[in-house]
Amino acid sequence: MVASKKPTSAIPATKLALYEKLIATDPTIERKGVTIPYTSTNGKMFTYLSPTGDLRLRLPDDEREAFLKKYRTKLATSNGVVMKDFVAVPPALLARTALLRPYLGMSRAYAARLGSKRGTKRAANGATKGARAVR
Repeated sequence: MVASKKPTSAIPATKLALYEKLIATDPTIERKGVTIPYTSTNGKMFTYLSPTGDLRLRLPDDEREAFLKKYRTKLATSNGVVMKDFVAVPPALLARTALLRPYLGMSRAYAARLGSKRGTKRAANGATKGARAVR
């Protein structure tokens, strides 16, 4: 019998430690994810570390635009797709926990306003919406 290995992250330990330090500034926030660390509320992700360890924050329109200008950064991309709500946090800024802390709160509040993530609906017979009943 071969023991299964737990998935591990390729994210540099220093960046992971800085992310965890930021998250620890609010004890009500739980860090999730093994290979891709993230935070979420009501099923909506509001921060995550990219596979290279770069921080991404979800911000509302006005704060997003101000952040992009202030820190001369851009919207985050994932697999070539622009993530319109997420900003790419410059690597040097990740080490400045005190500067990032207010954005963490804004990010969480914005995600909470987006509402809860909808699960699959079940039909009266218990089948998942869109699934065919087996007879």
